[in-house]
Amino acid sequence: MKIKAAVTYRQGENFKIEQITLDEPKAGEVLVRIAASGICATDIHVQNQEYAFPLPAVLGHEGSGVVEKVGEHVHAVKIGDHVVLSYAYCGHCKACRAGTPFECDDYDELNFGGKMADGSSRIHQNGQELSVFFGQSSFATHVVVNRNSIVKVNKDIDLTLLGALGCGIQTGSGTVLNLFQLGPGSSIAVFGAGAVGMSAIMAAKLVGSRIIIAVDRHEHRLNLARDLGATHVLNAGEVDVIAEIKRITGSGVQYVLEATGHSSVADQAVDALDRNGRLAYVAGSPNLSEDAMRKRKLTIMAVIEGNSVPQVFIPRLIEFYKLGKFPFDKLVKYYPFEEINRAVADARSGATIKPVITMP
Repeated sequence: MKIKAAVTYRQGENFKIEQITLDEPKAGEVLVRIAASGICATDIHVQNQEYAFPLPAVLGHEGSGVVEKVGEHVHAVKIGDHVVLSYAYCGHCKACRAGTPFECDDYDELNFGGKMADGSSRIHQNGQELSVFFGQSSFATHVVVNRNSIVKVNKDIDLTLLGALGCGIQTGSGTVLNLFQLGPGSSIAVFGAGAVGMSAIMAAKLVGSRIIIAVDRHEHRLNLARDLGATHVLNAGEVDVIAEIKRITGSGVQYVLEATGHSSVADQAVDALDRNGRLAYVAGSPNLSEDAMRKRKLTIMAVIEGNSVPQVFIPRLIEFYKLGKFPFDKLVKYYPFEEINRAVADARSGATIKPVITMP
């Protein structure tokens, strides 16, 4: 079928909305009409080839929409169901069978290899295959995805809002709730008050953390972080962040989530921790001194997708939202599909925390 998609041809170029061809779903796959798609920092990194990925491609990996067709052996959804799309995983390796698909043996290949599980693409232009991103390529009016990427959701909530949940928000909140398993009275510092960091702040408030410190350089983000649950906000361009964290806590925080991806922040994140503290990087783990870790008995790790099983965790976030305990809608700004490049520019400048493009 003919669809419209935002095609990425070369490093750093703007997205071009063009007509492409989408194949029919194969066994185990689902055709989804996209209602909306969040724009994640990972999309922008790939657009600029800061993360290696084969081009030309259709990016996007936070889709939401309506099921229009199901292939053989698909039983969890039917035509007309509302769904959220998340990361791809194989479903049959040891990690997947153990209930930890975020550790899937084929995670990198299925999400960053540019192909579906059978080694082919479902999207084409003028006879040429386009690379598939995260098994979905949701910067398009329609997608074909593997059933493992599908999360069925109730129809009592706006589908366009749910386009924000597939990756970044899931990652930030999942790091707090699934990996750290924060409890009442805990202390955490969040470096980077973007979508990932804000989601971590909301999750920390949800579980009753006593100290929640947001660190960023954008004053409007810090103001929102306070509204969403941060007990303290620090502008990294104006104060000595570590000195302030030690002043607030006495000896450092128990947990740190580092969401900026900047190497200069990595050392700060370590220094913010109390002895026996735990630190998670959501943008890769930098090289840190083993001596520094051993001396203070720190636990430092990189986290993928917030250690979340999408089919379990995304409905949980939606329920928290409906109860008024996880107001992720305050992060979102909507853009029509044809303004995708403006949405990306606003995300890069920090003007918009979570851009979501809506389909016609």
